[in-house]
Amino acid sequence: MGHEVDLELTFSTSATPEVKSADSTPGVSAPRTPRIKAPAPISIPSPYIVSAPASQAQTPSGRGARTPGWSRAMTPRFLTPLGSPIRKALKFVKLDPQDAWLPITQSRNGNAYYAAFHTLSSGIGIQALVLPVAFTYLGWTWAIILLTLAFIWQLYTLYLLVQLHEDFDKEIRYSRYMQLANAAFGEKLSKVIALFPIGYLSMGTCTTLIMIGGSSCERFFQIVCNPMTCDTSPLTSTEWYLVFTSAAVVLSQLPNLNSIAGISLIGAVTAVGYCTMIWLTSVAEGRIHGVSYNPTLSGSHIQKIFDILNSVGIIAFAFRGHNLVLEIQATMPSSEKQPSRVPMWKGVKVSYTIILMCLFPLAIGGYWTYGQMIPANGGILTSLYVFHGQDTAKGLIGLINMFVIINGISTFQIYAMPMFDDMESTYTTRFKKPCPWWLRVILRTLFGYFCFFLAVAVPFQGSFSGLIGGIYLPVTLAYPCFMWVIIKKPKVYSSVWWLNWVLGVVGVCLSVLLVAAGAYVVIHTGVEGSFFKP
Repeated sequence: MGHEVDLELTFSTSATPEVKSADSTPGVSAPRTPRIKAPAPISIPSPYIVSAPASQAQTPSGRGARTPGWSRAMTPRFLTPLGSPIRKALKFVKLDPQDAWLPITQSRNGNAYYAAFHTLSSGIGIQALVLPVAFTYLGWTWAIILLTLAFIWQLYTLYLLVQLHEDFDKEIRYSRYMQLANAAFGEKLSKVIALFPIGYLSMGTCTTLIMIGGSSCERFFQIVCNPMTCDTSPLTSTEWYLVFTSAAVVLSQLPNLNSIAGISLIGAVTAVGYCTMIWLTSVAEGRIHGVSYNPTLSGSHIQKIFDILNSVGIIAFAFRGHNLVLEIQATMPSSEKQPSRVPMWKGVKVSYTIILMCLFPLAIGGYWTYGQMIPANGGILTSLYVFHGQDTAKGLIGLINMFVIINGISTFQIYAMPMFDDMESTYTTRFKKPCPWWLRVILRTLFGYFCFFLAVAVPFQGSFSGLIGGIYLPVTLAYPCFMWVIIKKPKVYSSVWWLNWVLGVVGVCLSVLLVAAGAYVVIHTGVEGSFFKP
């Protein structure tokens, strides 16, 4: 034949015109290089949906609607057979339509900064002020050793939770602690072992914040209002609780977890501020006269053991926030190339570095200043009022109280958010539609004032810090280890397998001992049940 026909290898749906070289000989085709062309976008129906930015997300309106949660491409830019390795390598994620209706997952535009704000606000707070009390029973050496071990241990379990949030093999994100517990332990067992501690961490923390915040409001008013110039009669403690609760309820109407990132930042700054001011002021005022550092252990051997265990419970009580880690990470977009665990862990590292620089000076400086004189039910803040209240400038004391109030209102929001999420999920599950704004206002208001009722009815909860620490210790130190073994399935008898099993078992055993010790100390010391007398 006079002419040869060239066949061009292409993956395009349309033919490509032949291009000849300028110096090619007529009748002879120039050498060709196979080319791959991308086709025009093709719409392929799929039960899976591509994640969209939060600003572009649409509220699901039908039964088959899906909510955005993952940022990934639907298909490659070239067509491949369904059975090809490339197609098999793609991971699609099944999404729950309710996620776009609930406050935890309604917005997924979080980042490492938001994670740091939320984690710092939830991880440091007024419970840290009780740490010097543990030193009075343990002494310098053991208290510092146990505080260091507890910090490392809880940081490791925090890392496990961050890594467990995404499961690309099962195509799921565990956006809540209970979801991960259900996946690991089963729905029935998880309700038995995890539901109460997690619920108490949210509701109990909010109740404690009302008590501390209300008391700080009362103290702040006494400082700034001179009796000679203020004609108004002072409010009672219950009324101050109500003032604090009302402010927290108004702020709790913000829709979702990402919307309170700025509030968490304010809460984190004020927490760091008052913790730093308290220990610096205490150390600057110097050790009080007659201070002693000998452990205050007395009574029978069993009583000494329980006092020591109760002190360990106080240290465990200082570390909280693990029940919120998965919820915070759920506010971020995620894909296999850019998983949410990367920015989340960056935020966690920054926040816990700051927490480390607050907790250790607070515990060590408080014990150095007050020693065995620290009130067992008060902590370093009460010691500052009792021993240095007259020597410290009123403006500084007032500023510390103002920071405590602001931090309490801010922290209330992040700890209440899982409860808001749970209440609204009950409605969305039953009625298959978002919770209306008026019902959301009612639910959040009822929750806030129910916590106020508990604060007034049981105002002596601070006396149970060791017992409370033992109750929710497994959530922080034990359950994440078991979850890792069950879900990740590391090689049996490997170092990781042994590490998680040992930490998990020790954590559960320690929790049982701390609960027993806390209950014994409460009974032995005879805590006065002053119900409805805040």
